[in-house]
Amino acid sequence: MTAPRALPARASIDKPRAVATPVGASLTALALLNFFLADARDGLGPCLDAYLSTKGWRSMDLGMLATACGVIALLAGMPAGALADRSSHKRAMIVLPVALITLAAFLCIALPERWVVFGSQALAAIAGVLVMPALVGITLGVVGPDRFGAQLGKNEAFNHAGNIVLLGATWAASVWLGLPGVAGLMLVTTLAAIAATLAIAPASIDHAAARGLTAGAAKDAVPDARAGGRALYRNKPLLLLSVSLLLFHFGNAPLARLIAQQFALRMQRPFETTAVITMVSQLAALAAALAAPWIIRRDWVRQAIVLAMLSLPLRGLIAWAFADFAMIYPVQLLDGVGVGLLGILTPILVERLTRGSGHFNLALAAVMMVQGLGAASSNVVAGYLVTAYGYPVTYLLHGAVALAALATFMPVLRAGGRR
Repeated sequence: MTAPRALPARASIDKPRAVATPVGASLTALALLNFFLADARDGLGPCLDAYLSTKGWRSMDLGMLATACGVIALLAGMPAGALADRSSHKRAMIVLPVALITLAAFLCIALPERWVVFGSQALAAIAGVLVMPALVGITLGVVGPDRFGAQLGKNEAFNHAGNIVLLGATWAASVWLGLPGVAGLMLVTTLAAIAATLAIAPASIDHAAARGLTAGAAKDAVPDARAGGRALYRNKPLLLLSVSLLLFHFGNAPLARLIAQQFALRMQRPFETTAVITMVSQLAALAAALAAPWIIRRDWVRQAIVLAMLSLPLRGLIAWAFADFAMIYPVQLLDGVGVGLLGILTPILVERLTRGSGHFNLALAAVMMVQGLGAASSNVVAGYLVTAYGYPVTYLLHGAVALAALATFMPVLRAGGRR
């Protein structure tokens, strides 16, 4: 048995040949999966902080919860990516975690005690880590590398459309039916996500392509996660990409949470407030997802990355300067553009930097792990800053971190050549 070759230190990122033929029914199911995962993958998602803040949880407590769950997710990230490379049961890596995440959310609603919330969200964090590599691997396995970038744009478009529709439904359910309506909607989206996952035909997934093998490579080779892990450290562009994302998400991760906390406490309507705040960013992210394939085809990746990185200091500046509710509209529109573009471009760059290695999911999980380290560590820092200096100063300081992220990312673009 021939083992897949290790990642090169400097990989070419020219477009590869397609190795998988898309199956119409599976692509439809994939679109529906991304739509319903917008709600099912995150449980209470951004509503959790707002809900707990009305139950007596302080900003520091919420920061500790987010950090603890982030650390757990970091520890599970690379094993999850390695599992996605090895497993031919990627659909189960979505179905079981989604069910567990919803169960954890119900526990938080029923018993918002600290030990229940911390325990259930810890399990949900582990479950959530499995979904991303499985979903991206299925996408790559169904459409092949040549169509991967365009399909990621479609995935994100359906995901953000799902966020918009389902956040609107969450707002309506909370206004008309209260908490039982929110819980009922969560159950419906979970069942729909599971049904869509099972509708993806197993035969339509090329599992060799799903882990980054090119045409002609040994299809039955079992990837060596340890060899792949060693090779990641020799891939300098991949390391720089990871550090830049760490910095960006360190600055970005707490902002939407803090804005939701600030206005939920002021207005005492956590679900409605969070739904409005998040929906604005999702509208912008949907536009970014629709524009991403066009950006990639025209070789405007450099400009798109610069735009995405610069969105964060602008968010921090606006949130620092204005205290009324109307400031969420420009702030969250910029959030949708920045995070939306990076969410699509990151897997594309990782796939091109690791092409032919057979360790794509492991590499993507490693990048996501480093990115998550920035996001998780920022929550405690943000909680301290809010306690010591208030919300406006915290927004400004976290926004400024993106300038360092942008400086770190520039060598990645130069190393990547034309794309």
